[in-house]
This record gives sequence, C-alpha cells and structure tokens, in this order.
Amino acid sequence: MKILIFGLPGSGKTTLAEYLIEFLGPDTVWYNADQVRKMYDDWDFSDEGRLRQTLRMRDLMKEADEDGFDVICDFICPTQELRTVFDQDDVYRIWVDTIKAGRFEDTNQLFEAPISDYFYEYRVEEWQDDIDAKKIIWDLKEFNNQAPTTQLLGRWQPWHDGHQALFEKALEKTGQVCIMIRDMPINDNNPFTPDEVIDNLKVKLAVYAGRVRFLVVPNVMHITYGRKVGYVLEQEFLGEEIENISATKIREQLRNDGL
Repeated sequence: MKILIFGLPGSGKTTLAEYLIEFLGPDTVWYNADQVRKMYDDWDFSDEGRLRQTLRMRDLMKEADEDGFDVICDFICPTQELRTVFDQDDVYRIWVDTIKAGRFEDTNQLFEAPISDYFYEYRVEEWQDDIDAKKIIWDLKEFNNQAPTTQLLGRWQPWHDGHQALFEKALEKTGQVCIMIRDMPINDNNPFTPDEVIDNLKVKLAVYAGRVRFLVVPNVMHITYGRKVGYVLEQEFLGEEIENISATKIREQLRNDGL
C-alpha cells in the first residue's frame, strides 16, 4: 500500500508516520522529506525545487511499491498542483491539519488547504497521540469477507475486559471476527451511538485490523435457525472474575467522570 502524509511543518506528520509503522510492520519503507533532501543534497525550496522533490518522492514511493513493500511518504506537499502528482487510486492521502501556521512563513503563504474531502482519505484535525493512527489502520488493512468468520453480537456499551476475553476466544476459532453492533435507542444504558461504538472499538482493537469487521445491525432480540445450517451456536464460559464484570458499573463510572 502507498500512503502520502502531507501538511504544514510541525503539524505531526512524522510522528503519525512512526505510529502507522507500528501497525504496518517494521518492513514498511518510510521516506521523510528532510531525509530525502539530505540524501540528494537538494535544499532548493523554489517552485522548481519543490516540484523536483515531489517527483522524487513519488518515484521513490513507486519503486518501493513495485518491490512489494508498504511505503509512506511524509512531506509538506504544499499545493494542490503538487499533490496531483500523487493522484492515483491506490494512494491513501492523509492531511494532518492540526495547526494553522508552521515555522516557515513562506511555506505558510504557499500552503493550500484541500478544498474538499475528495482530495484526501483521512484528515487529522486535533492531535490525539496515536488515536488517529489506530483509526487509519482499519482503512489500510483489508478484511476477507469470504473467509470463515466468527460472529459476535452485542451492544458494547462500552467495550470492557469481559468483551475482550470473549473476542479473543472468538478469534481463535476462525482467525477473524465480525462484530455486530445492535442499533439501540440512546439512554443511560446505551449512551453511545453505533458510530461512537465503532470508533471506540477501532482504538481498542487496532492491532487486529484486517481480521475484524464491524456491522451495525437492527436491535436483534431473537436468533432463529433451522437444522443443518452449517454453523455453530456456542456459549463461552470465561471464568467467574471475567463474567462478573459489570458494564452498568462501568457506565456509572463514566458518567461520574463526565465522559
């Protein structure tokens, strides 16, 4: 996969790249603009120099991709015209938009914010340590929809250690899991929307990206099946300590904490 991270200097591009590599793996090829300029001893920041650097970064990305590596390019890439150099269907573009101005005034004046989300796949608007990397990784890791899969159905309000233990049991069975989120009325027992539940799960389960799929389903209360359906319904016993975990108490503590 090919990833372009762009934004003003000091916005967190390099830090985000470091976090992504934790999930993509140590064999990921990473080209940082400063390191590439140093490699080529080219510190020309004129329009011509910036174009040359952009073409260089693109070519390095292409070469690494053709060699079978995941590759990240992280650099300012300040104008829409320069970004079109990377306009390919298989380039995942991340705009790190966490600051209004960087440390170089000429770059601030040159930098063009994308005019719509058509020009990027993910936008980082507020720095949250590794949270964005944990969400981005779900877009980058592909789930095999036709492979044998274990299903988990629940509210997950919120996800806790008991759910985690159950998930790990489910993962052992087929190697991948479909987590179904019941679409519940919002109340004290169900304080989170399905989208908020999914965001929470993406953070909690980031290391499993590519092996988990999330589906929002109706408020399922009964499951009916016929004979010889080709799958197994199975209850897991996780031990008294795990099974005594109370989501109600966790929700009460979250309310007390103002969350």
